[in-house]
Amino acid sequence: MSDETRPAKIGVLVVSDRASRGEYEDKGGPAIEETFNAYLTSPWEPVYRCIPDDRDTIESTLVELADACDLIVTTGGTGPAARDVTPEATEAVCERMMPGFGELMRQESLKYVPTAILSRQTAGLRGRCLIVNLPGKPTAIRQCLDAVFPAIPYCLDLIGAAYLENDPAVIEVFRPKKS
Repeated sequence: MSDETRPAKIGVLVVSDRASRGEYEDKGGPAIEETFNAYLTSPWEPVYRCIPDDRDTIESTLVELADACDLIVTTGGTGPAARDVTPEATEAVCERMMPGFGELMRQESLKYVPTAILSRQTAGLRGRCLIVNLPGKPTAIRQCLDAVFPAIPYCLDLIGAAYLENDPAVIEVFRPKKS
C-alpha cells in the first residue's frame, strides 16, 4: 500500500530544445506546478528538469527522476515531428505501460482541437513511479490533467507510492470505499 507519511515527490519534466537552451520561457512546467498546487491538499515537492528533445537524455532523466519520485509528468515531445520522442523514451524505461491515460487525454483534447489525434501521449510504470506524458501547451496540460488526475492517486496507492490528498472542490478523485 501507499506511503501516507511523507510528502509526494512529483517530477516535472519539460522536454523542449528551445526552452532548454533558454530561447523562450518554459510555460509548461509552471502550468503543471500550478495545477498540482490547485489539486493537492497533501504536501508535495516538485522536482523540475528542462531538457532537450533527445531520446537518450529523456530516458536517463526519466530513470533518475523515477528513482526519486512517486509521479513524473512530462510536457512536450509528444507530436509527430522527428524530434518528438518523449513517448518512445517513456516506453523504453517503463516496465508496464498504462495506455488508458493517453487514450483518455486524446479523447478529451479532441473536444477542443481536431489535431489532438496527432498527439502521442502515453503513461507507464517504472518501479513505484507513474510516468504520464502531457502535451506542451499550458491550456492542454490542464485539460488533460483534469481528465486523468481522478485516477492518479489510486494508481499511486496501488503501486506503493506516496499518498495524494486532493481538494474535492477543485477535482474529484476515485478511491474505492474501504470496507
